[in-house]
Amino acid sequence: MLLIEKVAVITGGGRGIGRAIALNFAGEGAAVVVAARTESEIQAVAHEIRDAGGRAAAVQADVAHEKDCERVFQAGFSQFGKVDILVNNAGEYGPVKPVEEITPAEWDGVIAVHLRGAYLLTRLALPGMYARGSGVILNISSLSAKSAFGWGSPYAAAKAGMLGLTRVAAAEAARKGVRVNAICPGPVTETKMSKDLGATLAEKLGVSKEDQLKGFLGTILQGRGQTANEIAAAALFLCSDQASAITGQALNADGGAAFY
Repeated sequence: MLLIEKVAVITGGGRGIGRAIALNFAGEGAAVVVAARTESEIQAVAHEIRDAGGRAAAVQADVAHEKDCERVFQAGFSQFGKVDILVNNAGEYGPVKPVEEITPAEWDGVIAVHLRGAYLLTRLALPGMYARGSGVILNISSLSAKSAFGWGSPYAAAKAGMLGLTRVAAAEAARKGVRVNAICPGPVTETKMSKDLGATLAEKLGVSKEDQLKGFLGTILQGRGQTANEIAAAALFLCSDQASAITGQALNADGGAAFY
């Protein structure tokens, strides 16, 4: 097992990519703290892990709030004694509008859940990791951090900011035994966020949901979306000792959509 005796905190762990990462990590031996805003979803994931013989805790939390982030880490320490791995995955797409129509409150809300949340949790994770001389932080960014798509500037800005946080945190942490990386998924078409976004874009463009999705996927080398399990497999690699020489990087798991 790649993560035996490790403890992982995974935000946005109730569904989609976060759920897949939680189940994958637990299957590789990690104890998992699953955090998200929807209690029923994180409890279901935790039960699924326990039913398979794994260890899991569920913590209802909004990572935009400092006190909630503190509760997530308190659960990791109180139930499992440490946090070895942090996966910053929580997020939402936010308003599907041009820049001039986005209100400051809408902008701030998206930045808070992605970028501020990643900062708050990273800030909490690093001292313990430094004390042990080991640890991994993985930020789930997006293809939107590297490619330009209309009607999603807060999301793109937040995800690009996560890449800046990744690089600087990696630079500060590398000599202290801690690695920090990011993944930039392409369209994970099975997720609620992707489906909701596709439906909104189709309505705005005056096309069917099927045609909107087909047109977008046609711009990707593989011609298809990615699966949550494919992103989870990349996350497992980066958070395991198999990636011991990799830090400060942003891995594109996008089927061939971006090339830097």
